[in-house]
Amino acid sequence: MYLRILAATAVAAGLSATAAAAADLPKTVTITAYGTTSSGYAQSIAIGAMLKQKHDVELRVIPGKNDVSRMIPVVKKRSHLCACGIASYFNQEGAYMFGSKRWGPMAMRNLYNNAKGNHGLMAIVAGDAGIKTAADLKGKKMAFIKGAPALNVNLQALMAFGGVTLDDVTIVEFPGWKQAVDGVIAGQADAVQGSTMSPHANRLMASPRGNWWIQLPPDDKEGWARAQAVAPFWNPNRVTLGIGLENNVTGKPELDGQIYPYPIVVGLAGDISDDFSYAMTKAVMEGYEGEDGYGTMKGTAGYQLDAQNLKWVFPYAAGSIRYYKEAGAWGTEEEAHNNALLKRQDVLIGAWKTYYAANKDMEDEAFESGWAEVRKQALTAAGMDAPFS
Repeated sequence: MYLRILAATAVAAGLSATAAAAADLPKTVTITAYGTTSSGYAQSIAIGAMLKQKHDVELRVIPGKNDVSRMIPVVKKRSHLCACGIASYFNQEGAYMFGSKRWGPMAMRNLYNNAKGNHGLMAIVAGDAGIKTAADLKGKKMAFIKGAPALNVNLQALMAFGGVTLDDVTIVEFPGWKQAVDGVIAGQADAVQGSTMSPHANRLMASPRGNWWIQLPPDDKEGWARAQAVAPFWNPNRVTLGIGLENNVTGKPELDGQIYPYPIVVGLAGDISDDFSYAMTKAVMEGYEGEDGYGTMKGTAGYQLDAQNLKWVFPYAAGSIRYYKEAGAWGTEEEAHNNALLKRQDVLIGAWKTYYAANKDMEDEAFESGWAEVRKQALTAAGMDAPFS
């Protein structure tokens, strides 16, 4: 049973002059998020306080342990939205745990994201492993976490940046992320996916092994093409916030790295109306400023309009597009990109329906293996990239 927590406790003094922007929102909006100690949950709380103060709308936040548990209330129509992590992209793609009979590719729609930050989502690398660049990962020990494809795919993308394949490294599996970091500290592995802000990076830096950050220069077009073929959601980012950032090839306390939005706010196409997605997007885009805005909370600047990446990996909800057009942020390039993503979803969902109908009685493992191949064939036949295959 999910613990439901009110995101806003402030008592509304009355509708503000901007309350009309949320006229099409229900009195209570529900969103799933990471656990109560996560930044995504805290940001949802801050946005909820803004919605209550400015629009007299309650935001209820349902915490979940992982992306599967966060999507269940959305699928069962108990939650309007999910403040998800990147594994929601696997849901859209019908990949990994979302390639099981219970799931399959879904018609996800993006509303807005926290799409900006000066930290990096980077591999935490042991300083004594002789790894200076991504190419140096060849022959090293990579820490993979069981049941965590989002982490493992990110590490694979870093390897691909340097032209390193799975056959070039030793994979060491760990039951959880903390255990993987402990494994790097203990010398069982040399690199694990993480964040430049993780306190566990500080543990590695303080250990006899030390830490190292691998640069990802944005002008290395071939490296970025290889990385994004593995992880299409990667984005170049100048990292100025993190632990031991000076431990890179330049020796300066900043580096070229990568980041992608978090949280990613998505819903299902058939379950959110155009008016709802418009009103919710407008309220969040215009609710940052002021004493009753959520911008008083550190780390929320990425929700602002100028931070949004409108040509990313998810198609946008029609109502959100209406807002972005009104704001002058949506043009022909964004429209063409969005249409291509919608076509991709149609290809995946169509292939899934046909495959599921013919194979629903198959054993789970065989079903998932067969679907992975059908998925690859369907995307390839449509002239589309087929990552995660």
